[in-house]
Amino acid sequence: MAGGEKFHGVWSYSPSVPAAVIFIILFTSSTGFHFFQIIKKRSLFFIPFIVGGCFEVGGYITRILAHKDTNSQLIYIMQIILLLVAPGLYAASIYMTLGRIILHMNAVHISPIKRTLMTKIFVFGDVVSFFVQLGGASLMSEQKTQSTGKAIVLTGLAVQVAFFLVFLCTLILIHKRLTENPTAASATAAWTKHFYALYFASLLISIRSIFRVAEFAGGHEGTLMTHEIYLYIFDAVLMFGVSICFNVVHPGDIIGRKGIGYEEPVMPLT
Repeated sequence: MAGGEKFHGVWSYSPSVPAAVIFIILFTSSTGFHFFQIIKKRSLFFIPFIVGGCFEVGGYITRILAHKDTNSQLIYIMQIILLLVAPGLYAASIYMTLGRIILHMNAVHISPIKRTLMTKIFVFGDVVSFFVQLGGASLMSEQKTQSTGKAIVLTGLAVQVAFFLVFLCTLILIHKRLTENPTAASATAAWTKHFYALYFASLLISIRSIFRVAEFAGGHEGTLMTHEIYLYIFDAVLMFGVSICFNVVHPGDIIGRKGIGYEEPVMPLT
């Protein structure tokens, strides 16, 4: 992978085609399997996760296009947008998963945040982060607004990290309470592995978001932005890890329409 001081059009390096192809294949495979899983397990709440996977694929496709045209501002901005907002779509499904697990375990009473509000609060934060990053990235297409755009992207990433930290605290507290005071439903369901999957995915997304904050804070000539390897280590690999994590431990196994012990809920899932 290229990296260093030489600039290639609007890029600080010439984007690697082999690296992009590898991750296009990986994300396409994992996302395709997710599509099969949500149909089989009837887990439609996981659709945003699939959209996020499609954004990842699109992001690396645009990096291949950028290799052929490093002067295209449009291609440069498109890959930034797609790879920036994809984890937010992953996060939306993660937030909804916790709310559904709580309901399935009949553990609404142990949540520190009212269950009907919890998903809405975290998804709201996710949506705010999504559009702030989107707006910031679009401003980066013009030289005169590039600095403003980067500052806005940093704000969006900071919002994402903040909400994720609150989510992690909520997740830990619910896990602790459910372990200490199990419900009848939790005694017969293999729910623990799903909490660990949420921990793992949340940690990876948090590390990736912190990396992105450092990357944009360092500027266009900073080490993180001028060496492509860091993008693949701290973004591509981590987000693929999130995708594979839920291929292996899919929430539809316990809370989908085909989940173990599934019963038609008496209230709408939100």
